[in-house]
Amino acid sequence: MSVRHGQISRVRRPRQDAKSMYDRYSRFYDWIGGQFERKYALAGVQALEVKPGEHVLEIGYGTGHMLVVLANLVGSSGKIWGIDISEGMYNIALRRIQRKGLEPRVRLLCDDALNLPFDSDFFDVVFMSFTLELFDTPEIPLLLTQCRRILHKDGRIGVVALSKKNQVGRINRIYEWLHHYFPKWIDCRPIFLSQILSNAGFQVKRELLFPMFGLQVELVIARNHRKTR
Repeated sequence: MSVRHGQISRVRRPRQDAKSMYDRYSRFYDWIGGQFERKYALAGVQALEVKPGEHVLEIGYGTGHMLVVLANLVGSSGKIWGIDISEGMYNIALRRIQRKGLEPRVRLLCDDALNLPFDSDFFDVVFMSFTLELFDTPEIPLLLTQCRRILHKDGRIGVVALSKKNQVGRINRIYEWLHHYFPKWIDCRPIFLSQILSNAGFQVKRELLFPMFGLQVELVIARNHRKTR
């Protein structure tokens, strides 16, 4: 398998397999990989500059650490929703929210984000961290179309993802080889995040790049400039 610099690897693992894997590893996720991802996710939340009273959706909330951060940022006048396909992640995130006493302002769903069950123009902010790159290439624009629909005009989206931008080194090639041949274990793959958001109709406002074990993490903040009727 060879993936050229301008290509994005496909995600050929069935959705049910992904759900089953995260259900199994949800109890250990924070120790396996979550602790390494958390600092980048926190940088993404901070860059979004979430305000008290806002309505925020996190797609792929995992074990719920950023839900707690977001809930504290929106305060008692705001509201956080989260959607994740894994029931195991849902159960752990729910317990975390309950322990923090944040149930009045956080609502969790266990569902597929490709069919977001929310009204149009409902959210001020959408956030994703190491989630968008789990979707297959044809699914990414479908998900982002859903995000544009549920966001207010001029609403904000913040995405943290493995980045393929300027990545042509050996470690990146090895990682993508592993992703291709062992998709059940190496499920994320690098994507052209800023370009993907621009192509979906978002206006990119801020882009940051971080190194991570020889790979690269991209953080993009963008606005929804969908025309209203």
